[in-house]
Amino acid sequence: MNAKVNSAAMLAAALLLGLGGCGQSKQESAAVAPPAPPAAEPAPAPVTNESLVDAAIASTERLPGDAEQDTWRKPKEVLMFLGVKPGMAVLDYFSAGGYYTELLSRIVGEQGKVIAYNNAAYLKFAKDVPQQRYGANRLTNVAQVTTPPAELSVAPNALDAALFVMSYHDLYWQPKKEPDWGVIDPAQALAKLVPALKSGAVVVVVDHVARAGGDTSKTVDALHRIDPAVIKRDFEAAGLTFDGESTALRHEADDHTKPVFDPSVQHQTDQVIYRFRKP
Repeated sequence: MNAKVNSAAMLAAALLLGLGGCGQSKQESAAVAPPAPPAAEPAPAPVTNESLVDAAIASTERLPGDAEQDTWRKPKEVLMFLGVKPGMAVLDYFSAGGYYTELLSRIVGEQGKVIAYNNAAYLKFAKDVPQQRYGANRLTNVAQVTTPPAELSVAPNALDAALFVMSYHDLYWQPKKEPDWGVIDPAQALAKLVPALKSGAVVVVVDHVARAGGDTSKTVDALHRIDPAVIKRDFEAAGLTFDGESTALRHEADDHTKPVFDPSVQHQTDQVIYRFRKP
């Protein structure tokens, strides 16, 4: 009997406790419940090298006509392969009108520097484009340098990168009707450049492919093309290490026999993209 009474008392007590919980006012429940956390804002997208390259190419402040060249030049692939980043010092070798110089300028930013290097003939070839591009201090981190390759002077260990775009072959060019050109020794030109590169700096060379063998100067004079093996030989002889190749501008339909200005292959030539690194 006592056991039944105790069991009933325990059950009643349990029910009373339960009813007490159920009888708590809504106001009291709201006061006790913790506030819901605010909705988390999405984190900003990280600034990556690719995003900086994309932004430079997409800039509406580029010169008129530059964007029209993007399709056949493929600047994103070239600049990503170069690995250009904010704060770098980069030399654009035989930069002509500065298509790549401007993109480099936008990527390296205010803390970086770009040297737009030409000889007198290259600057003349570019006509009034350099004035449009650099006039009125338009690109404040760009320095124009115009001098023969043998006289190019850059401080030792000053450069993080250098870029040759369809221009290295011209170091072998020996035009007879260009008094401003002079005679250029490719080995001497590279001997001026390499000491200016920091240890670990890279050089990317983009150029029109010629058939293997033959006289390089004659091939350049006739076609403005160069055997890729000559490029590799020259840069390795100058003390740089071959560091990779991109196939972004290879065009198998090009048989390497036509001048690069021939309408049937212009802007669609087979081009090699080599990267070299200073040890």
